[in-house]
Amino acid sequence: MRPLTLEDYVGQEHLVGKGAPLRRMLDSGPIASFILWGPPGVGKTTLAKIVSAQLNVPFYTLSAVNAGVKDVREVIDSAKKNRFFATQSPLLFIDEIHRFSKSQQDSLLAAVENGDITLIGATTENPSFEVIRPLLSRCAVYVLKPLGVEALDKLLQRALNEDVVLKELPIRIEEKEALFRYSGGDARKLLNVLDLVVSSIQQDASNAPAEEIVINNKTVTLQLQQNPLAYDKDGEMHYDIISAYIKSLRGSDPDAAIYWLARLIEGGEDPKFIARRLLISAAEDVGLANPNALLIANAAFAAVERLGWPEGRIPLAEATVYVASSPKSNSAYLSIDEALSFVRKTGNLPVPLHLRNAPTSLMKELGYADGYIYPHDYPSHFAKQQYLPSEAEGQRFWHPADNAAEEKHRQRLKGLWEKDF
Repeated sequence: MRPLTLEDYVGQEHLVGKGAPLRRMLDSGPIASFILWGPPGVGKTTLAKIVSAQLNVPFYTLSAVNAGVKDVREVIDSAKKNRFFATQSPLLFIDEIHRFSKSQQDSLLAAVENGDITLIGATTENPSFEVIRPLLSRCAVYVLKPLGVEALDKLLQRALNEDVVLKELPIRIEEKEALFRYSGGDARKLLNVLDLVVSSIQQDASNAPAEEIVINNKTVTLQLQQNPLAYDKDGEMHYDIISAYIKSLRGSDPDAAIYWLARLIEGGEDPKFIARRLLISAAEDVGLANPNALLIANAAFAAVERLGWPEGRIPLAEATVYVASSPKSNSAYLSIDEALSFVRKTGNLPVPLHLRNAPTSLMKELGYADGYIYPHDYPSHFAKQQYLPSEAEGQRFWHPADNAAEEKHRQRLKGLWEKDF
């Protein structure tokens, strides 16, 4: 079912449609090296093969899973021998290029720079993290997207009408939503799910073959034993979903936060990883606006460790809703970063003598702790005195945010110090 021409290629219109960048490059002549970045099953390998067929040049393939530096050099040597003057250089397609080590990627540099090969890399990982900078600077990066419903429907109809096995079977599609949902925008997964469902229905009817193989949402859900979610705990989807979760917490949207939590749980994410991110959000994003959020997030972390799955999802959900619903403040987070920046600029400023510890008689003779005022001996348990180094006197680090809790603190401090906060 793999398409052989751009006309049959489904999806990625932003790259291969009329006037799109990759289409323009193919139509204009020799192409430059590029990297295809996108989730599994969206047509990266297929697109590389179509490019090769359209250019009609030698095409070499390597898989980063089992190829080493020696394999790369052998391919480069062969490509040099097969290149003719003033023609497009041979294509080298490297699948899962993100798995190449630095030394393996280094071995490609000279050949790409000299034009001995035109590199086409395919990766499911962010190239800016996984591909060395010198190689990345010599390649364009094209981002492929998960296939939408329209593209998946085209693939489904093509499989039913053109596949040598499926087109001979009495298949009737009543509903498609489950097929598309379980495929997760992955063409390969869609075809695998279709094959699995058809085969399972045929086996169930082996004693009395059905006149029709009826596929609807119920039959798809029944036949699939587990949801093949497009989620890789070590991949780009992992970072995208946890980012959406954190931003939903920060954005005070409990419904979105719960949705992304469900995606993390259903995708098999480590519950402790989720609990840690929740704890960070409670401290960084809720902060002093509602200090109880940190206590609840910490309690959820402990509960997850004690309960395990599936019960651990409940305290995680409770804490997620609480953190998302709480008022937000990052004043404490900003204050420590501002103080760290000041410390790095000013170095080790001396501690005022009256704040120093004086455990020995010599230290007392030198004036350590001399003049320190014990706040609890005074009304409101407060007494004015200098706490910052002299060089930092008057420096402000904490700026209260505009919420009820911090406004209360601000007013109290203003009354004590008789200055604005």
